[in-house]
Amino acid sequence: MAVTHRAKIIDGRALAEQVKQHIARRVIELKSKGQAVRLDAILVGQDAAAAVYARNQARACREAGIEHVLHELPDDSTHDDIAGHLALLNADPLVGAIMVHLPLPEAVDTERIQSLIAAPKDVEGVNPANIGNVVYGRRSLVPCTALAVMEMIESTGIKLVGARCVCVGASNIVGKPIVVLLMRAEATVISTNKFTAELATATRTGDVLVSAAGVAGLITAQMVKPGAVVIDVGISRIRGEGGIVRTVGDVAFDEVAEVAGYVSPVPGGVGPMTVAMLLRNTVDASRLANMP
Repeated sequence: MAVTHRAKIIDGRALAEQVKQHIARRVIELKSKGQAVRLDAILVGQDAAAAVYARNQARACREAGIEHVLHELPDDSTHDDIAGHLALLNADPLVGAIMVHLPLPEAVDTERIQSLIAAPKDVEGVNPANIGNVVYGRRSLVPCTALAVMEMIESTGIKLVGARCVCVGASNIVGKPIVVLLMRAEATVISTNKFTAELATATRTGDVLVSAAGVAGLITAQMVKPGAVVIDVGISRIRGEGGIVRTVGDVAFDEVAEVAGYVSPVPGGVGPMTVAMLLRNTVDASRLANMP
């Protein structure tokens, strides 16, 4: 009887737990030196998904020993309202780490708000200064999802030096930083998107394939090099039979798992690791804020 190949699952939840245990030890060490470890988050309005994420984030901080302060602003908050609150947090010496939950009100420019977070306190790495520093390899707070992807790739043991890596999707805070981090690891990197002509031809060359296009089921088995490491960053919510809404990724998981060497699931892959990277960035930012 023929043996059916099945990829190894990159368990984001298990990896995240390992990272969180290390973070908890670092928090204890910092607190023993009298250093505060605190995350201040701004939540504007009553978006249900954002509120759930805020609660989960608070729990994750609590479990790691990190103080979490949620600043809730009303639905009708303007740019000036949010910017003013950020200015207070930026200037507060007790605040070492700041993030802003999305979405913001429709009339508010998200990128303008993110650019106002003080770079040393920007634990999501969304300030253009932090994103730009990724290119130069300078000490900076790297976007959390990009860090999560790199951690998951490295967990497989693949040698990135000289490896061919294909990224699908080139957003400013996910796709582009991932490409740069892979380049810094001395991989050969091809950046594509959902409009790339003959996309499958490019993706089939990848020893590592990262998809962050946000298109459900975009990556099929025919698009994957046998034995490749496949990281699924995409998040889509689709309505199936009976009106049940499911969360899926860019990768057609079941069929790709028959070809790939390693594959990350959605949910349970990049998501939990992104939260873990946020906590790690929070500890790093808090440590630097407390340095003389």
